[in-house]
Amino acid sequence: MFLRAAAAVAAVSALVMAQDGGPPTGANGVHTYSCDASKCQLPNCLCASTSPPGGLSPADTPMFVLFTADDAIQPYTLASVNQFLAQRRNPNGCPVKMTFFTSLGYTNYANVTEWYVAGNEIADHTMTHVGQPGADEINGNLIALNALGGIPLSEIKGFRAPYLNFTADMFGILKDSQFTYDSSASASVPVTDPNTDAYWPYTLDYGLANSCENEGIQGTVCNGLPKVPGLWEIPMYSIFDERGVAGVHLMDPWLDLGTGTAANDSATLSWMQKAFTDHYNGNKQPFGLYTHPIHVAPNLPGVAAPTGTINMINQFLDWAQGHQNVWIITNEQLIEWMKKPTPASQLGNLDAFKCPVPQVSAKICNGMPGNQDGLLARCQFSDFPFQTCYGCPSEIPTPDNPNPPQATPLDGSQLRFRLPANCSTAFWDPIAGKCLCTSSDCQYEDGSRSVGGASVTVGGTGASKSASPSYVPFNGNGAQSLTTSSLWISMVLGVLGLITGAGIVF
Repeated sequence: MFLRAAAAVAAVSALVMAQDGGPPTGANGVHTYSCDASKCQLPNCLCASTSPPGGLSPADTPMFVLFTADDAIQPYTLASVNQFLAQRRNPNGCPVKMTFFTSLGYTNYANVTEWYVAGNEIADHTMTHVGQPGADEINGNLIALNALGGIPLSEIKGFRAPYLNFTADMFGILKDSQFTYDSSASASVPVTDPNTDAYWPYTLDYGLANSCENEGIQGTVCNGLPKVPGLWEIPMYSIFDERGVAGVHLMDPWLDLGTGTAANDSATLSWMQKAFTDHYNGNKQPFGLYTHPIHVAPNLPGVAAPTGTINMINQFLDWAQGHQNVWIITNEQLIEWMKKPTPASQLGNLDAFKCPVPQVSAKICNGMPGNQDGLLARCQFSDFPFQTCYGCPSEIPTPDNPNPPQATPLDGSQLRFRLPANCSTAFWDPIAGKCLCTSSDCQYEDGSRSVGGASVTVGGTGASKSASPSYVPFNGNGAQSLTTSSLWISMVLGVLGLITGAGIVF
């Protein structure tokens, strides 16, 4: 299955290197990107460049691996991610973390809370998985993740467009709603090519420098457009088969055919190792594994586990982590490092890369499986039932109504309290409406977030007084025990529909 739509972009468009020291020009005059590095300076502005930020030499630069997942968070997809990451550690001994771009459909919000409290990043992927998303889809998902998943508004920092199908206007929506970064554009020229577009993350103060040939948006991006000061773009870095720029692969490369007649795990492993080596021996641009984890889930009923592919991905990660100074991190951690580039020898000292653990032993519904047994609210909607710590909505959230009124519990219990603006998720008891925080490590400052130009405090949120915490992950067993039989059946039907229907869902 070849890379398609927006992911198959720009193999023929070539952008020259955008070095920190001066404005680049477009290859063959097709596209230009010009950025004044004397004015665009960290931490709030950075020109697109193939060189490491902050003047670091490649030898002093860490090698980052970005492991991301798209679509529903549910027991099957978490089991899929955990089989690759749960037992891994970074060079400072902290568990590795990943970014999950989440949509509404077939998502179990109890699992969203768990994954966040375990220290992973939750990011926005629209409510209903539509291409060229508008403000209602983007902001509605932001609000629902806060209200039903207990994710502080200030902690939802990233966005990826479904199908990687974005518009120039989308970036303005992200800016208006105070997102930190987008990761929808792709780098589709190898780092070894003198015209590579494999830039380190950069801000859009001087426009987009990637995906200039995406169908339907030519003329609205690149050549200085769109100018969105302060919004970061994290390019998605392609890998390549033996055809080079003509054989580009991006998401789920293990599903692609390459030059053969069927997907080949050995071939995919060689592509990934070659691309990683080129990044590692060059300017250390990050390497990305961009997944739809449902396709490599180990426990889908009625579907044989793709054991060979699972083993191959783990083999690649084992091999990559055998190199010096390799870190598997979230997109959010990458942006924090970009704002303050730090040599590899000092990286473990950065707050964003440490791993404090929330000390909560009380039996409260807070995303920690051992604490919340028997406390989850079960929302029995016919299309896809889900569970949440924060009370069931009276109807399924939609882009027009992302936070419906809370339904009266059938057991006669009181309505639950949504996450307030001054308590972090792990310390909030939504049943008692009480914060168990007793130290500055778990306190938040009151605040609100502008969503679509309006100040929104749905569910309550704020900026942490300390660095964003990261937590020790669990192994996924607790996630599976959360779901009732009806919930499992509905999720099985939903994910099987995705697999047997239109194919890969970006």
